[in-house]
Amino acid sequence: MLTAAVCGSIFASPSVSAILSTIVHVTGDAGCLLVVKNYTGDRLNFGLAREIARSKYALKVDMVIVSDDIAIPGSAQPRGIAGTLFVHKIAGAMAESGASLEEVSKVGHGAAQGAMSIGVALSDCNMPGERKKANRVAAGTMETQTADGTVDLLLGKLREAARVQGKSLERTALLVNNLGTCMPAEMDIIVSHAVASLRPSLVVGPAALMTSLDMHGFSLTVLPLTDELEGLLKAPTAVASWPAARAPSLGRTIHTEKIASDTVKFVPSQDPLYQARVEAACNAIISAEGELNALDGAVGDGDCGSTLAAGARAILADSPQAPFGDASELASWLAEASSRIGGSSGVLAAIFFTAVAKAGDWSAAAIKAGVEAMTFYGGASVGSRTAMDALIPFANALSAGQSIEQAADAARKGADSTAAMAAASHGRSANVPAEALKGRVDPGAAAVAKVVKAVANIQK
Repeated sequence: MLTAAVCGSIFASPSVSAILSTIVHVTGDAGCLLVVKNYTGDRLNFGLAREIARSKYALKVDMVIVSDDIAIPGSAQPRGIAGTLFVHKIAGAMAESGASLEEVSKVGHGAAQGAMSIGVALSDCNMPGERKKANRVAAGTMETQTADGTVDLLLGKLREAARVQGKSLERTALLVNNLGTCMPAEMDIIVSHAVASLRPSLVVGPAALMTSLDMHGFSLTVLPLTDELEGLLKAPTAVASWPAARAPSLGRTIHTEKIASDTVKFVPSQDPLYQARVEAACNAIISAEGELNALDGAVGDGDCGSTLAAGARAILADSPQAPFGDASELASWLAEASSRIGGSSGVLAAIFFTAVAKAGDWSAAAIKAGVEAMTFYGGASVGSRTAMDALIPFANALSAGQSIEQAADAARKGADSTAAMAAASHGRSANVPAEALKGRVDPGAAAVAKVVKAVANIQK
């Protein structure tokens, strides 16, 4: 199945440096496939690590993003949940057979697109050491069904999702997952009724395969099968935690040298224009700290300005060591500095600068490549009510041959347009009611507009 797993803190993405270290130490000539759940932090951190591994270490690295949760019909960003396990098993078996990275990636993408999952629970989860939360629904206010009725409800949701997506469940694999604290007797009842109702070709579980701490619940995952997928799922594996395992597999710890962005050494060099533009961009963010915090207060924690300003101050403090005279090295330096900024903004900026560094200059094409990388890994585009509403028009204007001043004006207009957007599909604004967004410019888009305006004001 998997060659390696990268762990973060509980319910947190692993760091970029941990992911990069793992990629470097397990990737051979054949390459490496990353299987990533569809959460913003995972996409960004694994994405940046992938880009660094490809550009700095010349490694072949591909990525499959799993988004199998069908609980919310039409969700713009469905989560990656237990269906990820089908991808692990199928891609792992394909790799074990000696297939190429392209073949493994193709079958992994197919499994990810086919899998559908939904779960239900009688309780939420609690972090270790925390006092249990009060019931979200008070006792006696909502009917609970029998186990059979609950299974029928979930299977009905899965069948409807399959119909909408044009998938057939005539031949399918079923994964029955214990979310944490369901008793074996409960799980036996659940799997018995699910199998009787769905009549799957293959069953995995019941087992605690992808849990949520002490959550008392279960999930069902279905995967439409082909001869190839069925063969890969049935292929033997020694992984002890996989229900089809026949023998345990003892892991071993590999002690390696630290591979992290903060170990990168840059040679300082001078270019007055680029130095002035970097300093202007940082000072623009610092000056707008309060304004950005105020905009962010309506959609999040109200700390967007403080987070970005702290990063800007750190960049200014380190600027004597910056390689201003080398475009590619400067972009790499900015990527390394941005990755230390808190939140998703820093990782997105690092992804942008990493792509620019790969291009080797600050041309319109390089800027476009950086923006496209951000769109791929972050998922947002024009109309998402994010920083991309300002950044994409900026890049498009440059690509069309317009001046940087005209491009900066396009960015400002894009940022202003977010005030009229009643909903967001990405970022923290996606969870905010429309009435709270009305008339407010997205803080990320506002920050981008201020940065590019400051850069445009510095002439050659």
